[in-house]
Amino acid sequence: MTRPDLPRLPEAPDPAVLRPRLPSPVQDAVDERFARHGVRLLLKRDDLIHPDLIGNKWRKLAPNLRAAAGRTVLTFGGAYSNHLRATAAAGRLLGLPTVGVVRGQELAGRPLNPSLSRCAADGMRLHFVDRSTYRRKSDPEALAGILRDAAAEDAYVVPEGGSNSLAVRGCRELGEELRGCADIVAVACGTGGTFAGLAAGLARDQRALGIPVLKGGFLTADIQALQEDAFGGRRGDWWLDDRFHCGGYARTTPELTAFAEDFEDRHGLPVERLYVAKLLYGLVALAAEGAFPRGTTVAAVITGSPFPPATRDC
Repeated sequence: MTRPDLPRLPEAPDPAVLRPRLPSPVQDAVDERFARHGVRLLLKRDDLIHPDLIGNKWRKLAPNLRAAAGRTVLTFGGAYSNHLRATAAAGRLLGLPTVGVVRGQELAGRPLNPSLSRCAADGMRLHFVDRSTYRRKSDPEALAGILRDAAAEDAYVVPEGGSNSLAVRGCRELGEELRGCADIVAVACGTGGTFAGLAAGLARDQRALGIPVLKGGFLTADIQALQEDAFGGRRGDWWLDDRFHCGGYARTTPELTAFAEDFEDRHGLPVERLYVAKLLYGLVALAAEGAFPRGTTVAAVITGSPFPPATRDC
């Protein structure tokens, strides 16, 4: 019972007030590049969950925003981070202060690019750090220094890409929504949190395929560690194919750009280039290689939409 002589603390905003479209729709995509091999392609339209908190960003951020309980949210990302933009948008929509720790001290004195401009317009306070410090952000001493320098020592910290145990458990719902829909569910992977949760949520007779957008072949260990933290061990039947990163994160090729434009023309779907295009390109290549037995249904998770080059009007 609340004592009448004590002020009532404001309730932390619940992301549910933003009315997400869940479960997100599943659409058939008739495409002869799959049909000729006896494969059916479905699109899991997580890009339609919310206009500002799109796809896996909603699924990973919502449980962390609840855990923040109204505190300042501090997180990390590069100069073109989708995660930073989503966190800034969440702060604007829910009235939460946000701080973005940006990789690259050299960017501090330059004009903001469209992505960081959007973050600033949404009220995010940007704090630039040198790349050496950024690499050590998981070290407790380095993190304490970053928080101190950013004047955010009491902030709720969300890791780069939003991938922690809360986010992984949030993404398990994605797999649960796809039970009974497909034999194989595929998603593009950055930090691995979405994939770790997705794989855990699928039924026993389903498999999860991850297409990493970074090169290096390190994600298997990271995903296993995320599942260990979230669920106590490896969950689901899953594998990765590292061949479709097109040179690494934020890298594209003329071939990938042409593929994305063609897919847009075929299906009327705006194709985000850094994640979704690589996923779809990889699935077309795998179908051509005969990687999917005839009669297989493959669901591709559309985790985002293209970012407009212009900044938000104030």
